[in-house]
Amino acid sequence: MSGLPVRLVEKPWGIDALPAPFVAEPGRRIGEIWFEPPADLPSILIKYIFTSEKLSVQVHPDDTQAKAAGETDSGKEECWLVFHAEPGATLGIGFDAPIDAAAMRTAALDGSIERLMTWHPVRPGDFFYIPAGTVHAIGAGVGLIEIQQNSDITYRLYDYGRPRALHLEAGIAVARGEPYSPALHRRIAETGTIELANGRYFQAHRIEGLADAALRAIYSGPVAILPRKGAVRIGDQIVRPGECTVTHGLDAVRFDEGGQAIVVRART
Repeated sequence: MSGLPVRLVEKPWGIDALPAPFVAEPGRRIGEIWFEPPADLPSILIKYIFTSEKLSVQVHPDDTQAKAAGETDSGKEECWLVFHAEPGATLGIGFDAPIDAAAMRTAALDGSIERLMTWHPVRPGDFFYIPAGTVHAIGAGVGLIEIQQNSDITYRLYDYGRPRALHLEAGIAVARGEPYSPALHRRIAETGTIELANGRYFQAHRIEGLADAALRAIYSGPVAILPRKGAVRIGDQIVRPGECTVTHGLDAVRFDEGGQAIVVRART
């Protein structure tokens, strides 16, 4: 069992004041809070993301594409659970209509790619699964939890004129110029134990109250635990919202009866 070290990552699109229980030094604009993956769960990264401006329009390769491109990291598949959304907040995912590689390149160069994307209005409880190859951008005024393959490969296609490098050729080579599947987006109820993700690389549930025998059987190996409401107790360790830990199985984990926590395991 281990509590995960926290890394506060500054981003130009981040926020100046983090919500409780997070704390940052004055003057730092924090966009991401990472829980560093431990040795017994190295393939999964869990983050909080906070935005005051739009993120770049970007795309990630899958494992095969990353290897073919000579990348040292794996590909990147991810999912998002929205917990905060200011009025009018949106997430850009996929395109309104199919677009080929040449047209996508032109749109990325002239900035019209932003207008060709589908911008989904969001509120707390929205969940999106983002397969590798999906063109996406997180809008302003959003707070979300991201569960992803532990990879830092991001190909930026468009960045609103910010002075950061783009990766047009690499990005367009792996991007899917297609609408986002509605089956990958759903609303999560405010209460109850619910499966969030069950993909190729990871599985995640939000647990409310106690974990039943079926969940304990699923999460019998290394499991990351992210409390969302109430504390989680593992022996002498107490894990609170804003923290994350990894333990082996759920048998020794005690969830608050009225609490909620997200649990994640790697798929092998």
